[in-house]
Amino acid sequence: MMIISSGPRRLLMAVVSAVAALVPFYSAHAEMSAWADNEGGRMRLVALAPDAGGKIRAALQIEPKPGWITYWKEPGNSGIPPQVTIAAESGVTLDAIAYPVPKHFFNGAIEDIAYDAPVTLPLSLTAAGKGPVTIDAAAFIGICKDICIPFQANLQLKLGPAIQSHPQEEAILQAANARLPKPPSQDFDVTAHAMPPDRKTLSLDLVLPGGGAGEGKAAPDIIVTGPSGYAFTKQIGGKRDGAIFKVDIAIGKLPKDYDISGKQWSVLVIDGERAMETTLAFE
Repeated sequence: MMIISSGPRRLLMAVVSAVAALVPFYSAHAEMSAWADNEGGRMRLVALAPDAGGKIRAALQIEPKPGWITYWKEPGNSGIPPQVTIAAESGVTLDAIAYPVPKHFFNGAIEDIAYDAPVTLPLSLTAAGKGPVTIDAAAFIGICKDICIPFQANLQLKLGPAIQSHPQEEAILQAANARLPKPPSQDFDVTAHAMPPDRKTLSLDLVLPGGGAGEGKAAPDIIVTGPSGYAFTKQIGGKRDGAIFKVDIAIGKLPKDYDISGKQWSVLVIDGERAMETTLAFE
């Protein structure tokens, strides 16, 4: 199904979005920026100096306050997915954002794919030149409780020489990477996928980890992301047979005249303590 949200959440986001741009710069002369604070939480930037090829390991740390959540990369048509923009004058480009395994929340008709605890989003950056690097980043996230508040902050970070040791930053980045979903493996994979011409369902054949196999075991949590702004999670007729799980995912409305041929969607499967994410290619 497509993720939906209540009217009050959307209304407040529109009302305060203009105010979000007024958040000042939070700078630091180390490998961690100062914390930027918001009613629902705080966030900061962490980075290490570029390697010999200009690659920078970095991360956006987000800490929601108790009872608040912040969104995963694809909240559907509700909430605000995390956004990070690097100022062009920094001479640094953002190559990718990675997302740790989220939680699935249900509150009546509202379905959220989000984080309700501190989360660190790994960032892959590239510095164009040599020498000292100053990163000017604008981070924009949603922080939600009974209402959603857009949280924007400009975070500035000056990176020291790569020869220096930064164990705290290293520990933060390693912990963030450990929480990422794993790529497919022999015991955890999507072995087949198909969509009929009416595009109302997506059929998936999965092989699941041994610890989750067997009759009577709970179905894995499956989150399929399609076009930008769309996520589908409703399972139809899921059945385990040993380590094999076959299920149809209900596909709601897609964009008008959407042609799935040649497109690539993603699927995140959470089974117990393990999570796997892979790409679904459509011919």
